[in-house]
Amino acid sequence: MKSSDLRFLIPLTCLFAAVQSLPAQESKADKPKQFIYVLRLVPRLYSDAAWTKEDNIAVSRHFVRFQHAIETGELILAGRTPEPGDKTFGIAIFEAKDEAAARKFMESDPAVAAGLMTAELHPFAVALQRKNP
Repeated sequence: MKSSDLRFLIPLTCLFAAVQSLPAQESKADKPKQFIYVLRLVPRLYSDAAWTKEDNIAVSRHFVRFQHAIETGELILAGRTPEPGDKTFGIAIFEAKDEAAARKFMESDPAVAAGLMTAELHPFAVALQRKNP
């Protein structure tokens, strides 16, 4: 092969390799990102006696929403600590296309929207996850 042929073959090979990798990069960019939000009860609700019927309804809607998000694959996990008062908190780890979508998911949580819980959003990455038996 002549050196002039190599002069065209090498850039052509590089261009082909770059074009082949583009779909992989695009699909990675389209992949949902993971986020976590931390939920904390407002001080008014530290005492069980302070809960109203409306508060309980809002928390029930919060739980039903999480169940639906698990079924659709949006929510990875959710839970809370059993500690009393200001020590208790919950977390929700979920996927969203970007931070704006994640913030919308968090802010539309019925417990947050009703003012029963505050929520703080953070980017997150699940590094290890136990497989369900």
